[in-house]
Amino acid sequence: MNYKLSACLLAFAALAACGGGGEDVAGDTGPGDWQTLFDGSDLAQWNQIGDANWRLVNDYVEADSGNGFLVSKEDYADFELTLEFWVTLEANSGVFARCQDPNQIGADNCYEVNIYDTRPDPTYRSGSIVNVSAPSAQVNTGGRWNAFRIVMQGSHLQVELNGTQTVDVQDDRYSTGPLALQYGAGTVIFRNVRLRRL
Repeated sequence: MNYKLSACLLAFAALAACGGGGEDVAGDTGPGDWQTLFDGSDLAQWNQIGDANWRLVNDYVEADSGNGFLVSKEDYADFELTLEFWVTLEANSGVFARCQDPNQIGADNCYEVNIYDTRPDPTYRSGSIVNVSAPSAQVNTGGRWNAFRIVMQGSHLQVELNGTQTVDVQDDRYSTGPLALQYGAGTVIFRNVRLRRL
C-alpha cells in the first residue's frame, strides 16, 4: 500500500467535504463561517415589507419606487457584514441591524447605517449610524458602486464605507435582531450581501 498516496487522498476528501475554504453560500453556519445572504439568484432569505418594487436584475436586487424593506428571516447579534450598493445622487436608503420589530423598521428601533448623501440634516448622512454616531469622514456614494463593512460585537459598533472607517462607537441599546435593506427614494441596488457571526 502506498501510504503517502493514501494520506493525500484522505486529506483531499476531507477538504472537499468541508467545502474547501470553510465558506457556506446559504443556510446555517457556525461562528466565523461566511454566509451569503444574497447572491443575486433569489430573495429566499428575506421577507419584503412595504411597497418598494424590489426586483432581481443580473446579480443584484434593485428598487426605484415605493417605500419598504427587505428584512432577513434570521436574527443576528454579533456579526461582520459586507455588501455592495449603487445609488443615484438623491437616493435614500440604509442598512438596518438588530431590529426590534421585523414588521416596523426604523431608526428608533434598529441601528440604521445610513445611505443618504443629500439628507436635509447632514449630521447622519451616508456612513453614519442614525441617532448614534455621525460619520467621521464624508464619503459620497451617489452614481457609483460602494462597499460597506459593518461590524457589531457586543456594544462595539464599527462602519467602513469604501475602505474608510466612518463609525467606531460604543452603544448598547440593541443586542440582537434581523437585518433590513431599505428603499426610500431614487434608485437603490444591492449585491453580494455576506455575513459571518462573531
